[in-house]
Amino acid sequence: MGQSIGLVELKSIPVGIETTDDMLKAASVELLLATPICPGKYIIIVEGNVGAVKSSVKAGIAKAETFLVGHHIINNVHESLPSAISGTAEVANISALGIIETISALTAVTAGDIAAKASNVRLIEIRIARGLGGKGFLIFTGEISAVKSAVNSCLNELKETGEITSYSVISSPHKDLIKSIM
Repeated sequence: MGQSIGLVELKSIPVGIETTDDMLKAASVELLLATPICPGKYIIIVEGNVGAVKSSVKAGIAKAETFLVGHHIINNVHESLPSAISGTAEVANISALGIIETISALTAVTAGDIAAKASNVRLIEIRIARGLGGKGFLIFTGEISAVKSAVNSCLNELKETGEITSYSVISSPHKDLIKSIM
């Protein structure tokens, strides 16, 4: 069975740090991200097997209590998702770029998983709400047809929520643009 990712978002930084500790003690999970995000919130993202992630998120929900903003578990995540979240993705060749902006951190991660599973694209980065007013965005690469397909899959799957604020596809990005995003 594949890896899962659990996300917990809170509206308190001190409680977020304490919740992170409880989540890590509750189950054998790896911490991908635990950080303050705009505007004054805190996000925790853990990775592990399905059962461990469920236990960890359950502990996080219990600790967060009234400070909980939202939570989500993505099972069988695409293999490129964790490195895109942690900012350690390595991409050798960029032929086209897809960029999707979301209204929340949780949606950015969900969109990244949808894009990577929908088409032959490689996630470069999922930027989560730091200095973005609470928004998130993801950048991925692949052949132009694959990038367009991944964007369309995200739009189709997330249109009901209205959480995608904008998107762009760049067929042949300039080398200086590539350097600035890598």
